Amino acid sequence: MSFDQVISYFNNLVWSPALIVICLGAGLFFSIRTRFVQVRCFKQMIQLLFHNDKKKKTGISSFQAFAIALAGRVGMGNIAGVATAIAFGGPGAIVWMWIIAFLGAGSAFVEGTLAQIYKVKHRGEFRGGPSYYIEKGLHCKWLAIAFAICAIVACGLLMPTVQSNGIAIAMNNAVGVEPAYVGIGIAFLLGLVIIGSVKRIATVAQFIAPLMAIAYVLLSFVVLGFNYEKIPEIFMLMLKSAFGMEEVFGGIIGSTISWGVKRGIYSNEAGQGSGPIVAGAAKVSHPVKQGLVQAFSVYVDTLLVCSATAVMILSTEMYNVYDAAGNAIVQNAPQLTESSVSFTQAAVCSLMPRMGNSFVSIALIFFAFTTLMAYYYYAETSIVYLFSKHKGEKILVWLLRIGMLLSVFYGSMKESTEAWQLGDIGVGTMAWINVIVILLLQSKAIRSLRDYEKQRKQGLEPQFDPKKLGIKNADFWSEKEE
Repeated sequence: MSFDQVISYFNNLVWSPALIVICLGAGLFFSIRTRFVQVRCFKQMIQLLFHNDKKKKTGISSFQAFAIALAGRVGMGNIAGVATAIAFGGPGAIVWMWIIAFLGAGSAFVEGTLAQIYKVKHRGEFRGGPSYYIEKGLHCKWLAIAFAICAIVACGLLMPTVQSNGIAIAMNNAVGVEPAYVGIGIAFLLGLVIIGSVKRIATVAQFIAPLMAIAYVLLSFVVLGFNYEKIPEIFMLMLKSAFGMEEVFGGIIGSTISWGVKRGIYSNEAGQGSGPIVAGAAKVSHPVKQGLVQAFSVYVDTLLVCSATAVMILSTEMYNVYDAAGNAIVQNAPQLTESSVSFTQAAVCSLMPRMGNSFVSIALIFFAFTTLMAYYYYAETSIVYLFSKHKGEKILVWLLRIGMLLSVFYGSMKESTEAWQLGDIGVGTMAWINVIVILLLQSKAIRSLRDYEKQRKQGLEPQFDPKKLGIKNADFWSEKEE
């Protein structure tokens, strides 16, 4: 069995229908349990985004945490991932991306809140995430260690290949730069940023991620403006295809749901377990505050940026759709043989021939680069969790940096299919552990939400007291109260 076949086997094993069902089911369950907090508290999400407690010197602001989370979410999944979802799931896959984003906002709220409840202080910074709430909340040390190892391998070695591969393809399409040179350049620039603290990563992310997301969405409005008469047709095509009512795509309804959920989770990270790692780094007076901010970042990622890519591709008809055997079902753009970045570049070029390739390439570079920064932080936090009490922590962090930079270079040289499969294995493995864990721990997040809303109704600035709520092992908050 070849290396490619091994990767494909493990990818299919991890992304079995069971994972699709559990991710959708968990998101629906959390939405019902929180009484659809992602809708009820939408206004608060935006307000909390810009709230900063200047009295607290430890940690980063809610907006910086949001920016890092957004950096991790807005990347290849929003440009190449959307195109891949359309290529193998049809236009209806976008609707399933929306569904998993809406339900996933409930999952993001729960995991973000749990990360804050069980965060710890380490060398002047906050650290949190699944490994911490698995150990402290679930009392399952071996599973916490297993998640940390998965996060290091996935975020430090597997998922970076997707980002660097996309940048290399985009740059080669736009200006003909050889992938090897692109890989070296990305690795060098990334090295300059990650050799520092989370505050350096946050400082870079808080400027780049939001600005590029806004610019990219504005471009999609321009493209859609030139094709405004197709808007009703596009949305009807997506809706009908999503539920097997479009004859052309009726035979791939399973792939439509699977690719929509898979690419949705890859893009917005809801339930995956990476988002709460950065949620735990924020300084807030109550865990629910950061849970709400994390839920909002899912909306920005999928409902705005992913939708922007989808409408550009579909309105310009620069896409092809293939069945599981690789046979073309729809071939609107036969000249496009590569089904990721090229779809989006071709869509923009159809209206702006001189700047299309360049703009998408620049957007992708910034999106993917900030995502790589977030991946590094996720992996570093996992190393801190495993080795914070050992002298070898700093050495292992340096080994992570070297390994990730080599992974970035490796990804730029590989075929896009192999890079995506490696990334999917990383995402899926983390999601399997995290979704089950947050289902088991959700009562603590729900209890915290009720406490938060009760204090707000009393006109108070919500403060968190875990002892009052019967939540044990929330050591940071307990010590704070004392």
